[in-house]
Amino acid sequence: MALTNHLVIMAKEPRIGRVKTRLARDIGPVAAWGFYRRTLQSISGSLTADQRWTTWLAVSPDASIYTDRLWPATTPRISQGNGDLGQRMGRIMEVMGPGPVVIIGADIPDIRADHIAKAFHHLGDHDAVFGPADDGGYWLVGLKRRPRLAQVFANVRWSTEHALEDTSANLPKGARIAFLETLNDIDDGEDLIGHRYKGKHQ
Repeated sequence: MALTNHLVIMAKEPRIGRVKTRLARDIGPVAAWGFYRRTLQSISGSLTADQRWTTWLAVSPDASIYTDRLWPATTPRISQGNGDLGQRMGRIMEVMGPGPVVIIGADIPDIRADHIAKAFHHLGDHDAVFGPADDGGYWLVGLKRRPRLAQVFANVRWSTEHALEDTSANLPKGARIAFLETLNDIDDGEDLIGHRYKGKHQ
């Protein structure tokens, strides 16, 4: 059976007032919505075009999957389902077809195709791959899924400095883990200013 590389972008329904609420407190809800929508379109567009993997949008809430005008037109969609972040990511890992799965968020403007390519490359001889963030979380997680690893995302302290540590600890003893470079999502106005400053000086 042929194996497919599956890239899944987790995305919230891009409506004003429902996305990037911390960022909205600093720059306003309309500007925060615009940032999120542009980032989602940019990431989805560039990554869907790459033929080295199949790109999916995992959307929330589930009912929004049917509202075509909200989402990038070229990317197929699945629903995230209920539960906390770990339960939703665990479900995604279960329902994808044969092959390794990489999951990312939709609010990290620095993600590029070469990051995803490196993640899938690592999964050729590693059981898991993470893209760490400065805050102790991670912007990317990938699993080889051969063999399937159960409960990788259980009892993780999400939105804390322990998220990566907890997830890694759930992997079986002896699991081979690879790491990508550190990237960060944009949570507030300070993050956005830092991102723009970095962009001007690269």
